[in-house]
Amino acid sequence: MSNLLRRSFSGIIYVLIFISAILFSKESYIILTTLFGLICVWEFSKLIDFKSLIGYILFGLTLFLLLKRPDSFEIVGILGITIISSLFLMYALFTKKEITFSSDRAKSGLLIRYIIFSMIFLVLLPIQGNEYNPNLIIAILILIWVNDSFAFLVGKNFGKTKLFVSVSPKKTIEGFIGGLLFAFVASFIISKFNNDFTLINWLIIAFIVSVIGTIGDLVESKFKRQANIKDSGTIMPGHGGMLDRLDSLLFAAPFVYLYINFII
Repeated sequence: MSNLLRRSFSGIIYVLIFISAILFSKESYIILTTLFGLICVWEFSKLIDFKSLIGYILFGLTLFLLLKRPDSFEIVGILGITIISSLFLMYALFTKKEITFSSDRAKSGLLIRYIIFSMIFLVLLPIQGNEYNPNLIIAILILIWVNDSFAFLVGKNFGKTKLFVSVSPKKTIEGFIGGLLFAFVASFIISKFNNDFTLINWLIIAFIVSVIGTIGDLVESKFKRQANIKDSGTIMPGHGGMLDRLDSLLFAAPFVYLYINFII
């Protein structure tokens, strides 16, 4: 089987499982995203050579407590820490500085801020108090997938100017712009069927998802380049690891959560 067929087949299976869990119930969504989160913790722990079990324990405990009290004050502090940490990772990316984590303490802090806290906000995105809104997370997934797909297609066919060659040599500025424009188109269509937000708000969400998601992809590529590996894992044939598949969504989730819950 060619790599394209493997990639297409595993991608379709991934989408079907994800959408089915979202639509079936709040509980099935939480269970699946929690499983995804644990796999990401495992893959990133291997990537930075961190052998402690603290990441799994803290992820489960923090998620359990925040699901019990989704409107608690603690979530504001965790969101602030996550956003600030993401900004530092962006700074390291754009200044081309190496992300250092020489001690186990530094590795655990990085794992918590970059993977665990971000994953928690992905789980919490469609949950407002006791209300579960599956259409919201599906819309965000559509924006992510449209951006990624058209960034690839436009970049492959028209891309000439490299976006960030030192980290991801295949990405182009033309592909980035193409993905962003088609995400705007998708947000316009979504606004016609989803009345949760106005068109302007959907366009802003599309902008956050596209721009921050692309940066998240580059940040994960930077970690892999520092570790001298191609993929974070092998769980998804043709795609690599779960972290490779979720890197954009994972990085963008706290920013989307911030906009939806504290700005709109």
